[in-house]
Amino acid sequence: RRFMSAYINTLFFLLFILLLPSLATTALAEGPLQEDDSSASAPKKHKVSSKKALSPNVTINLINLLVQQHVISEEQAKALIKQAEDEAYIARQSAKEATVKADEAASKATAAAAAALPPGTKRVTYVPEIVKKELRDEVKDEVMTEAKKEGWASPGTYPEWASRLRFYGDLRLRYQGNYFPPGNDTSGNLVNYNAINTGPPFDPTSGAYPPTLDANADRNQFRFRARLGVDADLSDGFSSGIRIASGQDDSPVSQNQSFGYSGGAQGGNFSNYAVWLDRAFLKYQPNESINLQIGRFDSPFFHPTDLVWYKDLNFDGVATQAKYDLLPNFQPFVVAGAFPVFNTDFNFGTDQGGTKYSSTDKYLFAAQLGFLGNIAENVHLGLGASYYDFSDVQGRLSSPCLVTSVTDVCDTDELRPSFAQKGNTYMALRDIIPFPNGTVGPQFQYYGLASAFREIDLTGQLDFSQFDPVHIILDGEFVRNLAFDAPAIGQIAVNNLAGTTNGSIGPFNGGNTGYMARITVGHPELKQIWDWNVAFAYKYLQSDATVDAFVDPDFGGGGTNLKGFIVTGRLALSSNVWMTIKYYSANALAGPVYRDDTLQVDLNAKF
Repeated sequence: RRFMSAYINTLFFLLFILLLPSLATTALAEGPLQEDDSSASAPKKHKVSSKKALSPNVTINLINLLVQQHVISEEQAKALIKQAEDEAYIARQSAKEATVKADEAASKATAAAAAALPPGTKRVTYVPEIVKKELRDEVKDEVMTEAKKEGWASPGTYPEWASRLRFYGDLRLRYQGNYFPPGNDTSGNLVNYNAINTGPPFDPTSGAYPPTLDANADRNQFRFRARLGVDADLSDGFSSGIRIASGQDDSPVSQNQSFGYSGGAQGGNFSNYAVWLDRAFLKYQPNESINLQIGRFDSPFFHPTDLVWYKDLNFDGVATQAKYDLLPNFQPFVVAGAFPVFNTDFNFGTDQGGTKYSSTDKYLFAAQLGFLGNIAENVHLGLGASYYDFSDVQGRLSSPCLVTSVTDVCDTDELRPSFAQKGNTYMALRDIIPFPNGTVGPQFQYYGLASAFREIDLTGQLDFSQFDPVHIILDGEFVRNLAFDAPAIGQIAVNNLAGTTNGSIGPFNGGNTGYMARITVGHPELKQIWDWNVAFAYKYLQSDATVDAFVDPDFGGGGTNLKGFIVTGRLALSSNVWMTIKYYSANALAGPVYRDDTLQVDLNAKF
């Protein structure tokens, strides 16, 4: 059959070559085909004979042409056409059978593969390219997540839990000189009440001098402050932080450590220095607008100056902050908190009869309202109004108390401040009674604050940035103690008494008001080498405007009852190192004459 097909095809090809001139002549004589534009007429059939139409099969068309040219008869043509159709049928059947067999083989292979897969596995016979890319990305992300979590994604990198920690710290090296101009009171009237209240009680009837403040001997000190902290992201809005700091004592307003310090149990002769827990808190912040902190943390209040709160003071307790973007560039905020200032010793009281005295816990309850926003182009304003209520910080005269030695205890002893600087007005806490035989014994005494403290504090900052990166910044703060009662305090005050022309002690002349104003010119933040700023401030803080324990410890040696000015200059030596020079000049407002000029030169570094 294959031989006959080849023979016939060869024959047809030779005949086609021989007849080609004749076929061309016939086609030209008949002219080109024309299309009938009439929709009613049937399509015209182009014929090569009177009976046969053109076929899409080239072989059949060639046979019809041979019949038309009378090369072969019509009967011969039919035989040839039938043979060609039979061969085409056989070819179609072979292809169909091959397709069926291929499908059967694919089905068997699919069934075999499915049998080998675990139960529940789905098999996709065709996966589009975009789906393949998504699958690759998902697998890559899963592998990289696991790699980062287990710490083997990149050799030498931290595991995932370590990436949620942020370490930070700073170091300050300082020269400090305290200089006292002539004329300060050196008669023993500048009593150091904090030394008495944190040590053995003092007997004012003994004829001995009480502990006093330095007012005439200049001091030169070299000091440092070192701090190291870590903040941890605990996920789901929770975070926590811990910080340790240096300090020659547990002062809440200073982490300074003097080199060779000899005023306590440590220091001198290259001794090691103490490290204190400075912060320890847990924070919950479900979104950018609100947060809640509990533990020991930095100040939650808006206070650009340190008239009431020193900038490095940390707070113990709980505080919440909320803010809301009410308008573009206008963000109101609110802060509220409760802070334990002092907690009574669990065993406070006398051992006589096994009785104990009631608690005298002290608290600060505080709230602040304010806003931050732009009041004009390149002019930013921040304002805050605060109310600070110190509960049970005021001293109170004890029940009649018999005192025979420095170890005796009276029921209001715990009302004395556990830490103070200077400036607040004091009262005697103990109502000491005579001995049973009528003789007057020792008058060992502790001292408490003569005033209660409920403060209204207004603070603000105006930042002009027209000359950015150089800014002009105005800071201001005003505070008034609403609980201050001058006549009542004057009856019990033991300090802040005015002098007289004859040298005797005059009436009480303390006050309850304070304010501070400051102008700063330069870069608001020292971010790169040679950034700078200079500032000038004036401070006026009467004796009982606020609790003296928590204000600036450098101005006038620390505390209240001071007025004067502060000049500051800062210069960046690199992006993380800068120098500060600051000069303070302060004078006492009430009581004995006291003036203090202080110079500080700092070299600061942070990381």
